[in-house]
Amino acid sequence: MFFFDPQYLILTLPAAAFSAWAQWRVQSTFARFQRVGTTSGMSGAQAAASVLRAGGVEGVTIERHQGFLSDHYDPKAKALRLSPDVYDGRSVSSVAVAAHEAGHAIQDKVGYTPLVLRSNLVPLCNIGNHLWFLPFIAGALLHSLPIGSMLMWGGVFLFAAVVLFQLVTLPTEFNASNRAKAVLAGTGIVRTQEEAEGVKQVLDAAAMTYVAAAAASVMQLIYLVLRVQQNDRRD
Repeated sequence: MFFFDPQYLILTLPAAAFSAWAQWRVQSTFARFQRVGTTSGMSGAQAAASVLRAGGVEGVTIERHQGFLSDHYDPKAKALRLSPDVYDGRSVSSVAVAAHEAGHAIQDKVGYTPLVLRSNLVPLCNIGNHLWFLPFIAGALLHSLPIGSMLMWGGVFLFAAVVLFQLVTLPTEFNASNRAKAVLAGTGIVRTQEEAEGVKQVLDAAAMTYVAAAAASVMQLIYLVLRVQQNDRRD
């Protein structure tokens, strides 16, 4: 029903366009610097291992993981999972992404607060992401009853958990990128200004996808709140 509401389109279409642009940018930037090799000759997996050593991280495995740009760090399994292009690649893009994910492992080791908070929010975020619309739509259908407003607000609060998760993700991702840039330069994995600039562009493009996702969720949350308020006033 949202897609036929002009208010929904006005609030969310700009954020959707921003998200599409961010996805295009990260893919095109990764592809461009995937063609630029590093003078160190390290693969992404080797770079990740070096970053972990530099950060004093032990007991984290580095695994090959299927999927394009599916790279992530699993704090529960203590595993760094890198896509084939990153794990085996010997390019600026490969070492940038691998080092970024290793940065999350360093955050885990030092107990970086936003990462800890994000990990604790995962169960609530999963519930909110999959179920928020059920009480919201049920409440909209029962808006003439007192329970209708309560159900709609319940859906809003569930979706707010998703927004909170994405907002907490922002400092987590930016901090991991900053750690990656510093370690790559300090260990000599990245040796030239061209390589350093490439790393910066790859990681900045990746970070923008998280900004776009957070913006899209915030705009949708604003829409949901407005809908509940409009229903409350009408009733």
